[in-house]
This record gives sequence, C-alpha cells and structure tokens, in this order.
Amino acid sequence: MSSGPGHPLAYPVTVTIGALAVCLAWAPFADPDQIAALATVALGIIGYTTYRLGIAFGRLRNGLTGAARTIGIKRVRQDHRLLSRTWLEISGTGRPRWLPVYFDPALLTLTETTGEITDRSVHADNLRLFPSGRIRDTEPPGRLIDNPSRPDPDAPTLATDSTRPMRRLLLDAQSTVAAPFIALMWVYIDNGGFTAFVAATSVAAATTIWLSAIRGSDPS
Repeated sequence: MSSGPGHPLAYPVTVTIGALAVCLAWAPFADPDQIAALATVALGIIGYTTYRLGIAFGRLRNGLTGAARTIGIKRVRQDHRLLSRTWLEISGTGRPRWLPVYFDPALLTLTETTGEITDRSVHADNLRLFPSGRIRDTEPPGRLIDNPSRPDPDAPTLATDSTRPMRRLLLDAQSTVAAPFIALMWVYIDNGGFTAFVAATSVAAATTIWLSAIRGSDPS
C-alpha cells in the first residue's frame, strides 16, 4: 500500500492537521482562559489521533492475540445515526467478530473472502487494511449493509466519487450541527462575546469533523 494521497490514512491525518490549524489560528485572539481551552482541545486531538494511528499501524493491539491465522472476511457498512463506518465481519476465530477499518476504495469490490489477521495487521486479497478501532464480539449498532456477493460493475465509479475530499468533508460535516450549541455553552461559561462565539463554533465544528474522520468514516 502506498503512502501517497490514496492511502486510507491520508484523509484522517489531513483532517487532523486542519483541526489543529483552526485551533492555532484563533490563539492570537484568545485570552489566557481561551488559550488554555484551545490547548486542551489540541492536546486531546493529538492524543486520540496518536492512539488511533497506533492501532492502525499495529503499534497497539487491535484486540486479537496470537500468531497469524487465516480467517473469513466480509465487508459491511454501518449506518448508525450520523455515523457511517466500514467493518470487517470476521469468521474463523471461534465466533463472529467485527473489526472497524479505515475506508479504502478497494473495499467496494471486496467479496466474501479469506484473509490473514494478527494482533498487528490485517490482510485480504493482497490488500492491507488499517483498523480504526478495536475488535468487538457484538454486532455494531445500526443498519449493516453487506457488500454484494459479486463485484459491483459500478464500483470503480463509486470509488472515484467516494474518495473526493470535498464529498468526504461534506459527509463528515453532518455532525457539525451541534457546534453552535457547544459554542453557546462555552460563551455562557466564559462570558465571551460574538468573537468568542464564532471562534468556539469553528473549533467545535473542526473537532466534530476530525472525530468522524479519525474514527474511520465511510463515504461510500
């Protein structure tokens, strides 16, 4: 897997940098209390991103232990409230399990297949997949949509559309509806004015978009 713009982690890392840039941009206009709040948000973003990337690259275990094993893999898409994620339904480990992974366009053509998994990495059809969280023993909540049993002939077109940065940002931006309310709470606590409200709204919006991206949002 290349590490260029098409890498599954390129989008969440870019969004992380963008969220940190928003925090940094407001720092010159902030008072000491506001700077402390911005620093807290930035440190939280850095810390949680480091944790997620640690799981993705196998620096932190994904929940499985033991040597490499051959497993059955089926890709499912989860739709739950404003959340959309890709999961691998895993068989061959004694009981069904579900592992969230970062979106890769190649997943759109992935039919039920066999792969190899360890507590450090996941491979299917010569494709390395990057976990976006820990494995779970219970089915993810919401509506789960299975991949077609045969490759979808429209998958290449859908893959191209799905990987457009603007489309991904617009989909992840659905959660920003809460940003103004978070900002109002902050203005009330901080006794700030209109500038503080605009700053808090933009920081909250950037943070919610980042949270969707770093959790492994699925734009398909």
